[in-house]
Amino acid sequence: MSKIESLLFVTGDEGLSAKQIENLTDATPWEVKDALTKLQEDYVNSKVRGIELKELAGTYQLISKKQNAETIQRLVDNPTTQPLSQASLEVLAIVAYKQPITRIEIEDLRGVKSERPLHTLSLKGLIQEVGRAEGTGRAILYGTTKEFLNVFALNDIHELPPLPETEVNDEEDQTDLFMTKFQETFSEQKV
Repeated sequence: MSKIESLLFVTGDEGLSAKQIENLTDATPWEVKDALTKLQEDYVNSKVRGIELKELAGTYQLISKKQNAETIQRLVDNPTTQPLSQASLEVLAIVAYKQPITRIEIEDLRGVKSERPLHTLSLKGLIQEVGRAEGTGRAILYGTTKEFLNVFALNDIHELPPLPETEVNDEEDQTDLFMTKFQETFSEQKV
């Protein structure tokens, strides 16, 4: 049950099918079904838990309980009170240094999906759509905003500290390089 709960937490809105859970946990279909049933019961019967386990469109997801909707709505209505997550900071650094850049290019650099951090950064007014890429699909190009400059006390995007001149071959190292330099420079700033 613990492994399943962790997996469902990490996958978020995407959820996992019972078959995926079986493969990831090396459990039998019966063990997975039994664990999912027990987890659902635990969440439903708990008065102190804010989440529950639901099966939606063939996938299992952790969702917030309906009775907490009003509280969650206050958070959604006021996204500026939330600090930026590590993922959002990574995406913001990449956009700042590589703009204009598409979501796919960001995901290639990070090696993980970046839709949620992009959405968060857009809600906070730190990035915006600055155009469309040429070619198939005409992907959205992202860039920083005036609010980004205000938050980080910059007059111009060219005031970002330069990246080290060292050759970086590995994409993961590139992301680490962006984050390290970005965090060093703006460690005093709160977003």
